[in-house]
Amino acid sequence: MTTTPAGPTLPRSVDYTQRPMLVFWEVTRACLLACRHCRASAARDPLPGELTGAEGRALIEQVAAFGRPHPILVLTGGDCLLREDVFDMVAYADRLGIPVAMSPSVTPMLTPEAITRMVDAGVKAVSLSLDGATAATHDGVRGIPGHFDQTVPAIQALVAAGLKVQINTTVMQANLDELADIAALMAETGVAIWEVFFLVHVGRGTATGAITATEHEYVCHFLFDASHYGFTVRTVEAPFFRRVVVQRRAGEPAPGTTSYLRMRGRLVERLGPPQGRSSAHTVSTRDGKGIVFVSHDGEVYPAGFLPLPLGSVRDRPLAEIYRESPVLRSIRAAEFGGRCGRCEYADLCGGSRARAYADTGDPLAEDSACVYQPV
Repeated sequence: MTTTPAGPTLPRSVDYTQRPMLVFWEVTRACLLACRHCRASAARDPLPGELTGAEGRALIEQVAAFGRPHPILVLTGGDCLLREDVFDMVAYADRLGIPVAMSPSVTPMLTPEAITRMVDAGVKAVSLSLDGATAATHDGVRGIPGHFDQTVPAIQALVAAGLKVQINTTVMQANLDELADIAALMAETGVAIWEVFFLVHVGRGTATGAITATEHEYVCHFLFDASHYGFTVRTVEAPFFRRVVVQRRAGEPAPGTTSYLRMRGRLVERLGPPQGRSSAHTVSTRDGKGIVFVSHDGEVYPAGFLPLPLGSVRDRPLAEIYRESPVLRSIRAAEFGGRCGRCEYADLCGGSRARAYADTGDPLAEDSACVYQPV
């Protein structure tokens, strides 16, 4: 599954029409796991057409060509550790001044030696996935017995190595009642960022139980509460979280639903009353605005969950594709239909373009997971 590891934050003055904040490179589709909600529908072996080492270095040079401040290069998969030259790619990017994050899978490949190589090669941040606070839930979601008991020690080892660690959790019916306990685990292990994914039905995610639009809303309110406990909270494919954050910071009340109150109550039970200022992420990026995704074969997409091909880095420079794509220009200009087009939060949020495309075939349509009615 594509993840979004924490990395250095670019200045707010960055012009996202000219450069992305994050360039995801799916270095391979190979993975030893077969998680039930995998965006990539990863397989055990690399797929034909994977970028070669020379092509990979050329792609890194294309990322550098965006100029400073360089985008963060996120090496993902599949499992990026299954690409034999992945640390050569990290070192090459580091020499060019490009900050690199990695998103490995928790498998026997994630050894103490691999963690040491991450540090030595210059990796700035690492993300792992955790989809439950118990073995029964996490292993059930992943479809991999024993995986929870491998994941928690891996998180602790990465934190101990001094790496900035991000945990990615995909919200679904199976783990709604454990979100507060996952938040407690973030605080207890010293994780820097909790990134919460809201399902879009692509890859194997089409077979997984997504939550309702109303549940999306109260989960976002819960995540705002969770952002007061010492780690940053941000979302993937739920940009309306930023609207919730703005509303809550302005003094608007949280929902009074039984489900939300139960989640908030469990959070306070585990971690005590909210502490300090919220660390909720509200930078107004979205699929195609500040984010771009390069697949294993060099094809470029607005994001990993938005399978709308824009061109190949084998044929055109990445900067040219990003800056000149008509679809991306429309996304960045917030030329949306439906409620998203009328919404006063259109630039801050903009809705999930991936979900709009999955629902309607139109990446500019409204986001069906948002309950907000524009004024």
